[in-house]
Parts: sequence; structure tokens; C-alpha cells
Amino acid sequence: MVKTKKLKILQYNAVFQEEKDGGFSVWVPSLPGCCSQGDNLEHAANNIKEAISLYIEESPNKLQLQDESQEKQFLIPIRVAYA
Repeated sequence: MVKTKKLKILQYNAVFQEEKDGGFSVWVPSLPGCCSQGDNLEHAANNIKEAISLYIEESPNKLQLQDESQEKQFLIPIRVAYA
């Protein structure tokens, strides 16, 4: 009988930023140094998925795998006037 390994599905929050020169930068705050970019939103999303996979693969023992799927986080831009 062949044992199959169960895959864990982890969820991380990523921050996307549209760049002035075009494309998007993206990073994962809970994974320091895990960042990527793409010419459009879809490419940036695919690239950060790959970056997260590589990040986890590179340091599975050091990394405390945290699933953020239950966290209620969101990003709201806040404008503040100053003189």
C-alpha cells in the first residue's frame, strides 16, 4: 500500500502596490523578505505564490507555518493632513 502525504493549504495576506512605472510590487508582511513583482496584477499574484512556496520550502524547520485564513485583516488607506 502506498501512503499519500496530506498537503496543508496555508493562507497568507499579501500587500500589492501599483508602481508608477507600471506593474505591481507585492510582499507578505508575515514572511520577512518574501516579495515579488509582476507586469500586471495576475502576474504579481502568481509570482508571490511561487515566492511563498520557495520561502516555506527553504526554511521549513525555522519557519513557524502560520495560516492566516482565520485572521480578520484588511487594509484601509488613511489620509492625514499636516502642515
